[in-house]
Amino acid sequence: MYLIRPPFFYRWLYKEAVFSKPLANKTIYLTFDDGPIPEVTPLVLDILKEKKAAATFFCVGENVQRYPTIAERVFSEGHVIGNHTHNHLNAWNCSKEDYVNNALMFESPQSEVKLFRPPYGKLKPSQYRQLRKKYTVVFWDVLSGDYDVNTSPEQCLTNAKEGLCNGSIIVFHDNIKAKKNLMYALPRIIDYAQQQGYAICS
Repeated sequence: MYLIRPPFFYRWLYKEAVFSKPLANKTIYLTFDDGPIPEVTPLVLDILKEKKAAATFFCVGENVQRYPTIAERVFSEGHVIGNHTHNHLNAWNCSKEDYVNNALMFESPQSEVKLFRPPYGKLKPSQYRQLRKKYTVVFWDVLSGDYDVNTSPEQCLTNAKEGLCNGSIIVFHDNIKAKKNLMYALPRIIDYAQQQGYAICS
């Protein structure tokens, strides 16, 4: 079970975090969590290149270290890299010090990483206060649910379509668990958004 939109109190709790970015022109933002991995991330990059769409990849630091060539491709093809902690930690199970130190271990081919997204969307206020000194903390406006084994590819696409509006930040996952839903929904949501006149930005 998951919420397509974040809990209402998140905007009160994390007042300076980003949940959406509405602009004067119609714009949406595609984001991908958990990669890079060789089984999925290159396929995502191929789709984005074909569709001429940009995205932000919230990468796990150990995956960046394990697959540096893929991480370099993400950056070299014009996408933004964000920090998703070094080991995909659940913030609720960590002290402030351990969590923040793990996030600060993150390294990428992008010279300066300015964005941070907490895995599972979980973050203690004390951790948030510390991390926002260095990063812009980014949540989302629309959760596709691609990672959920009980969500069909069609429902994943419906989730993304129904939540879409100007400034939406949409979450997909470039991981094995999400692959089936992602490969179905991603090209279709890009086509749909572009047909509706949206620019797709990182």
